[in-house]
Amino acid sequence: MQSDSQPGQPRRLAEHPGLPVAVALALMVIWGGTPMFSKIAIGQIDPLLVGILRTVIAGCLALPLAVALRHPLPSDKLGRQLLAFSAFAAFIAFPLLFTVGQQFTSAMHGALVLATLPVFTSLFGTLLERRRVSKTWIAGCVIALAGEAVVIVWRSAGATQGSSLKGDLIVLVSSALCALGYVAGARLSQRGYASLPTTLWGVAGAAVVLLPMLAWRLVRTGVPHAGAAAWGSVLVLALLTSVLGYIAWYWALGNGGISRIAPVQFTQPLFGVALAAVVLGERPAPVTAVAAVAVLFGAWMVLRAGSR
Repeated sequence: MQSDSQPGQPRRLAEHPGLPVAVALALMVIWGGTPMFSKIAIGQIDPLLVGILRTVIAGCLALPLAVALRHPLPSDKLGRQLLAFSAFAAFIAFPLLFTVGQQFTSAMHGALVLATLPVFTSLFGTLLERRRVSKTWIAGCVIALAGEAVVIVWRSAGATQGSSLKGDLIVLVSSALCALGYVAGARLSQRGYASLPTTLWGVAGAAVVLLPMLAWRLVRTGVPHAGAAAWGSVLVLALLTSVLGYIAWYWALGNGGISRIAPVQFTQPLFGVALAAVVLGERPAPVTAVAAVAVLFGAWMVLRAGSR
């Protein structure tokens, strides 16, 4: 069996074999908390402004990093087009729609809807590349999407207050658009352009595009009078989830091995649900809990079938 380690890495990995796993788990807590942090931020700041600030502040960190690391932009037209679309989908459309959607639904529902991200990514990638798929892959997609339909549509007694069909659908659209951005970034990687500069230049470019919108919002409404929790949540969304989070994820994959680290991402919605329950006091209806298990199981089947 071929090892995931690169030449020159085995000794370093042997010294701290658990560190990449620990970093990946810590990151899943942060990424899983995205709906919760969004909910806290929009409690005192306009949702659209939160989405804009998330990307603009992230760009203030990403641009200097991209320049300092001397990452060039893609040299060909198609590469630049893929980078532009990836930036728009993942760092403009996703944060704006997701944050607005969280205004109309619960953090717990937001976390469960985001659990379909790997399913959408695999689905769009497969359709674009016209790959042949296995029965396991098809079954996984059906199970995950059926579970998601139950989470979104079925609202029974005992469900978390504050969730709505409108909010869930907006978050679902943001998830699908983000997946399209991931696919564009993956196609760029297949052309030899690394994931890290794709992220850094994507965030930086998206921030530049959103700057006029930020100026317009601030002139119109002024700087929000929000507390430390709201502003802290914005900073977490901007710096930890959008920039440093991706850097940490790539580091964990590179140093811990893709096959060993990638399954850790299945803990992300679990952390999201747990944080929503503990911090915000949200609780799922029994049918929602069963549907969540179906979503996670279906996503696991999709990724397992896709990695063969």
